[in-house]
Amino acid sequence: MPPPPLRGELARLSSLAESAKQVVMIFDRRRFVIPAFVLLVLFWSSTFSVVKIGVHYSPPVLFAGLRSIVGGFSMLLAALLWGGRPSLRRNVGTYASLSMLNVVLFMGLQTFAIMLLPSGTAAVLIYLQPILTGLLAWFMLGESLSAAKLTGLLLGFCGIVAVSVGGFSGTVSPAGVAFAVVSALAWALGTVYFKKVQDRIPMLWAIALSFLFGGMALLALGLAIEPLAKVSLSGSLVASLLYSGLVGTAMAWALWLGLVRAGEASKVAAYVFFVPLASVAIGALALGERLSTSLLVGVVLVVSGIYLVNRTPRRVLPG
Repeated sequence: MPPPPLRGELARLSSLAESAKQVVMIFDRRRFVIPAFVLLVLFWSSTFSVVKIGVHYSPPVLFAGLRSIVGGFSMLLAALLWGGRPSLRRNVGTYASLSMLNVVLFMGLQTFAIMLLPSGTAAVLIYLQPILTGLLAWFMLGESLSAAKLTGLLLGFCGIVAVSVGGFSGTVSPAGVAFAVVSALAWALGTVYFKKVQDRIPMLWAIALSFLFGGMALLALGLAIEPLAKVSLSGSLVASLLYSGLVGTAMAWALWLGLVRAGEASKVAAYVFFVPLASVAIGALALGERLSTSLLVGVVLVVSGIYLVNRTPRRVLPG
């Protein structure tokens, strides 16, 4: 019989493996995967319009920090109920890395990029993420990178360029370009890194602690560089924080990492190309923004790209 410390460690690993198995079983069911992707795209794309409203009442970095903390606290409750043991002492470096990549660098630098760049330029650069994820997953995880998959990722990216073409006017800031590219790289690294360590940490704790502590870091940065007097407390600010925190952060990231855990990171990331397309459509409906034929071109390119990324190669029968 193994000694008590070893028995405890084996029990912890068994519980973590069972939790991961249940998540994978849920996201492996085809009838669940498609609704999960649809909800993820709707959650993230609708959050763009909500954030546009929210930053009218709060400086952007402060808003990003508060939104992350709202999402982190809601996921903390879920993790306490269903997440098992976080094993903080053993995995503190892992949680810190996820927080730095997915929250501080991705959300923080994304905020600065959107402030400094025309909207189209920012969208194109930030949505380099699926291409970077495909390359990093090939290099770090050993996922396949066939010609069809690479072509599909490039087609999806061209779809984002087509949709964003109307937002290329204005001065392009070199600092904004750097912020956007590093933001996309951080998001891709955070996705691949989670895939690499997913068997060591509970998913709910990964989301809760990343956004809770990453949000605190962004809030501290916002307090240092943005005037608190520009925060206008109102029902609109509270509503936008609750929606972007609970739906756009907590629920969306639970779907995102659940899908990443269950499938290939590069294939899952390709569906992210749908987010800016849906954002344009929702912006037109909710904020009265103009639609153009470039949206239809973008949809065709993105759908074609996702098909190529997820296409199963035909097997050649012998003889």
